[in-house]
Amino acid sequence: MTCLIRKWKREDAQDLQQSINDLRVLNNLTDRIPYPYHLQDAYDYIDAMLSADENEIFAFAIEYEGHVVGSISVLRQDDIYRRSAELGYYLGYSYWGKGIMSEAVKQTCQYVFEHSDIERIFAAPFDYNPASQRVLEKCGFEREGILRKNGFKNGEFHDMIMYSLIK
Repeated sequence: MTCLIRKWKREDAQDLQQSINDLRVLNNLTDRIPYPYHLQDAYDYIDAMLSADENEIFAFAIEYEGHVVGSISVLRQDDIYRRSAELGYYLGYSYWGKGIMSEAVKQTCQYVFEHSDIERIFAAPFDYNPASQRVLEKCGFEREGILRKNGFKNGEFHDMIMYSLIK
């Protein structure tokens, strides 16, 4: 096992801030995450994850060699999509290419399928992020299609590639 997924702890805030406060990482994520990412932002995120409904948001710190190096979460959808959930993740830049994220995705999906009634987990990385697409494919996700001009990031529209994993 290359990594461990676990519940967040408040003492993870500094590692969280350090791993995400990098434009190489943030350029692949939603715009909800501020830059620069301050220590208080990390505390706020951890507090929100610790108080979240554990049947709606499955949020984990990714630990590697004793440090939090990233984050992974699965967010249940609502209405007719309530048995489907969106996977989101990031890893600090210095940890890319070590197989950590593939292991974290496998562990997280297994946990969600075993501890909930969710039947489908999906993710839609940007078209310019082939590394994230490879992670999903290595974890058994199937490419469903292209969401044309689905994301607006850094002043430009981008296609996103839809992937899913069925229980």
